[in-house]
Amino acid sequence: MATDPPAPAPVRFGIVGCANIARKVSRAILHSPNSTIVAVGSRSAAKAAAFAAENGFYDAVLDDPDVDAVYIPLPTSLHRLWAVAAAQRGKHVLLEKPVALSAAELDEILAACESSRVQYIDATMWMHHPRTAEMEAFLADQRRFGRLQAIHSIFSYNCGGQDFLENDIRVKPDLDALGDAGWYCIRASLWAVNYRLPKTVTALKDAELNEAGEI
Repeated sequence: MATDPPAPAPVRFGIVGCANIARKVSRAILHSPNSTIVAVGSRSAAKAAAFAAENGFYDAVLDDPDVDAVYIPLPTSLHRLWAVAAAQRGKHVLLEKPVALSAAELDEILAACESSRVQYIDATMWMHHPRTAEMEAFLADQRRFGRLQAIHSIFSYNCGGQDFLENDIRVKPDLDALGDAGWYCIRASLWAVNYRLPKTVTALKDAELNEAGEI
């Protein structure tokens, strides 16, 4: 009598960093039938403990032998360091967007993953969503949509005033340098035209800057 093959063991995730986006992704991991979370790491033990208490798991580090894959929601400037470190320890890498500060940094990450024979994937949720494939098919049908000639893109935050301008990582040039916000406009625009580079780009001038010279 034939029997069904055993279900594959769940992928055991560790999370490096306790950014707000990690709360959403952690819930998705736990709701998935083939993944779970076994470790959370943070620069601050208190922050990691609070995150773990809210989400039902505990603090750990990259060297945890129970971790198969690492989700990295750190500021962009820290991605290369921790993604390479994870790959070198034999962990699969799920890397939050934008994945790196430059193409050269991404090349280092991909080389480390290839060398260690581990999987790399970016955590660009909307790019992997079925709705995006439907939008792509719609844009490709010029009889319905016409020829795309211009893109007007805006991304903004309800920043909450001066505290955001002084303390949020998105306005810290050594951490993120607005990559998190600007990335959405750039990625969506390039996606819409099959990654052909634009002929003209226009941005608003006279932006409000903080003391670090960031918007």
